[in-house]
Amino acid sequence: MLRRLTNTVLPMMLAVALALAPGVAVAAPAPLVTAPQVDTPTRVLFVGNSYLYYGDSVHNHVRRMVVAADPGIEMKLKYKSATIGGAALAHHNIDHLTKPGQIGVKEPFQLVILQGGSGEPLSARRKVQFSATVVEFNKVIAARGGKTALYLDHLYVHPHKRANAENIGQTEDLIVSVANEIGALVIPVGLAFDEAYRRRPDINLHKGFDGTHPDLIGTYLAACTVYASVYGRSPVGNSYDYYGKIDKETAGFLQQVAADTVKKFYGPRARRD
Repeated sequence: MLRRLTNTVLPMMLAVALALAPGVAVAAPAPLVTAPQVDTPTRVLFVGNSYLYYGDSVHNHVRRMVVAADPGIEMKLKYKSATIGGAALAHHNIDHLTKPGQIGVKEPFQLVILQGGSGEPLSARRKVQFSATVVEFNKVIAARGGKTALYLDHLYVHPHKRANAENIGQTEDLIVSVANEIGALVIPVGLAFDEAYRRRPDINLHKGFDGTHPDLIGTYLAACTVYASVYGRSPVGNSYDYYGKIDKETAGFLQQVAADTVKKFYGPRARRD
């Protein structure tokens, strides 16, 4: 049974699908998953918790990928990240964070990426709170001329006590449902983690001591997925490798997983029941 994401606005350009599959000459079908797209956003705010700031912060890696692909844009980029360890999305003051000049960016943010607590999709009560928070935050973001994106978290793995492969379905369903309600872009980071582990079960994307926080290469995979989703460009071949800290083979693998995941996400997908 195919899931079609509906009720979204401003569909992503068909060129996105082609850009993520370089060398394909035939026209690609229109994506079944549609999403708002900011054309090459230069003012981006990330709002979330430790999943964003581990490994030198997702926003830093994404910014460096953007610059690696287009050095001329560097001086225009205004990236900010507002994170609270262990926080639910509702713990943030979105009015303060998005007010022009309040956190060092004079112009309004073009895109605000919202990342909730990893446990929010796993509790009926917290699901309701998360959904209501996203709706309210989106009103503030839209009133200031920005777009909203939702960050689909990665799963817990062993040794975390709540590690369960079934969690990805609950997480995906919640994020996609709320995104459709407000017309938001979904960044499928959790699905990229899932795919990386499927292809290489021995890879370590999480911190081994807790099974929840991303290790450096997990953060890099998340950044590749954000880059592909937000900018509509494949990360494959991007020269950024965290200044040589990530070996060429691993970087290439993670870039490919991100590109494949985003391409698949914006097309027919089987429902997880």
